[in-house]
Amino acid sequence: MHREGSGVDVCFEKQGKSPPSCPHGPTLLFQRYEAEGTLRRFYACSACRDRKDCNFFQWADEKVTPARQQAREEYNRNTQPPHSHKHYYHRYKKIKKLKEHDRHFCKDCNLLLLQEEQQDHHGHDTVSPVSTDMLTNPSRLLTPMENKKTNAQYLFSEKAVTFTLSCLKELKFNKVLCVGTPRLHEAVTSMKMKRGSSSDWHSLLLDIDYRYEQFYSPNQFCRYNMFNHYFFDGRASQSVFEDFLCCAEDEKLVIVTDPPFGCLVEVLAKTVGKISEAWRNANSGLSHEELPVLWFFPYFMEPRMAEFCPTFSMLDYKVEYDNHVLYQSGPKGRKKGSPVRIFTNIEPRRVKLPKEEGYRFCNPCQRYVAEENVHCIKCNSCTSKDGRPYVHCDKCTRCVKASRVHCDECNQCQLPGHKCGQISTGCHICGELGHKRRECPDRHVKIRKRKLGDDKEMKSVSNQKQYKILKQKKKQKSLKSNKVFTPK
Repeated sequence: MHREGSGVDVCFEKQGKSPPSCPHGPTLLFQRYEAEGTLRRFYACSACRDRKDCNFFQWADEKVTPARQQAREEYNRNTQPPHSHKHYYHRYKKIKKLKEHDRHFCKDCNLLLLQEEQQDHHGHDTVSPVSTDMLTNPSRLLTPMENKKTNAQYLFSEKAVTFTLSCLKELKFNKVLCVGTPRLHEAVTSMKMKRGSSSDWHSLLLDIDYRYEQFYSPNQFCRYNMFNHYFFDGRASQSVFEDFLCCAEDEKLVIVTDPPFGCLVEVLAKTVGKISEAWRNANSGLSHEELPVLWFFPYFMEPRMAEFCPTFSMLDYKVEYDNHVLYQSGPKGRKKGSPVRIFTNIEPRRVKLPKEEGYRFCNPCQRYVAEENVHCIKCNSCTSKDGRPYVHCDKCTRCVKASRVHCDECNQCQLPGHKCGQISTGCHICGELGHKRRECPDRHVKIRKRKLGDDKEMKSVSNQKQYKILKQKKKQKSLKSNKVFTPK
C-alpha cells in the first residue's frame, strides 16, 4: 500500500504495542525505502501530510524517554479545543434563546458569543444578527477550512444534497451516518425538526472539525478522525456511535462519506471496514451482510477504489460543491462537469439518477448513465468516465478518450505528440506487470543505484561546506516527503 510516486508505504501489521499519539489521535505506521534496499519504519500523523500542520515524527525503533513522553502528552492536551463538547452545547442553548439581533458569532475566534462576551471581541470579524436558520445550518455560518493539505472542506451544493436525500428515501434508508458530510447532516436534522416526532429519519455526524460542537448535542455530533477511527471524546462518543449503529426492525442504516480527495484509499477503506464490523456486532443476524456505503470521490480514483473496495462500483452522477469553482456546473465550472462521482456497494440499478438532468437507464448495463455516456456494443458497456463521450479503439480492444490516438510503437492509445517508450502501467521500479513495488525483485538494486547517484551528485560540489549544506537539504526534503495524505 503506497502513495503514488513516493517511497512510502502504509503498514497495517500489528506491532504488539499501541502507536504513539499526536493531537489528532493515534498515529499511523509507515515504511520508507532506504539505501541498500532496506526499509525503515516511522510513525506520523494520520490527518496531516504537512509538517507545518502537525510535526509529529518518530522512528518505529526510537526509544522515547519518560520526560519526552510527558511533554508530548501535555502538548496534545494543550492543542485541543478550550472547552468540552458539553460546555459548548450548554452555551449554544443559552444563545439560541436570545433574539436574532442579540446573537453574535466571531469568525476570528470561531465562537458563538454570549452577551457578556461580545464587548471582548470588539474589532474582530463578527457576524450579527445570527438567524435561527444559521444555527440549524452551521456550515453556512462557519468559514470552510480550505487548506488542501489539512482540511479541504468542500461543501455539497443544494442540488447534491437534494439528490442524495431523494436517493436515500427511494432506497428506504432512514438512519444516516454522515462521515465528513455536514451539509447532509444539516438537511436530515432540519427535516426532522420540521416534522417533529413524526419523522423517522435519524443522523449522526462524525467530523474532525470541533466547531460543530457548538451547534449539536453529543448525541448528534462526535468529533472524529476518519483516518484512524479515533473519537476525540473517548468512550462517551464511542458509546453514542455504537448506540446509533443499533437498528430496529424498521430502521435501515447507510454510511455517507465525503473524504478529502488526497487521502489514501486503503486507510479509509480500513475505517469503513471497522464501522461495518461494529454494525454487524451491534445487530444480530447480520454476520454476512455488507453495510451500505455512499462514498463521494473523483472518477480518476476508480482504480484505487477497485483495488481496495472491490464490491464498489462508480455511478455517473456528477456531484457539485458550493465552494469549489471546478466542482460546479456553469460558465466558471469544468466543461465536462464536476469530476466527483459516487462509489457505492449498492446495486447500481437501484440508484435512480434524475432524468431532468439528462441521466437515463441503460438496459444492457442495468444502471443509470449520463447523457454523453453512449453504450459501446463492442465493449458491452457504457464506458465514459470523465463526462465526455469515449470512442472504441479496435487495436486496444477498449474505449478510450476521443483525444487519444493509437500509437503502434507504444501499443496503446496516447495523446498526439507524446514521447514513445515512456509509458509504464506496471511496477513503479521495473515496469513489469503482476506485482507491486514492495514485492519487486529489483527493489534493492534500484534503490542502491539511486542513492549512489545522489551521493555522486553531492560529491561533485567542490566546497566541503556546500556539500554538507546540500546533503542536509536533501535529507530534510526526504523527511518532508513522508507526509502521506490530506484530511478534509
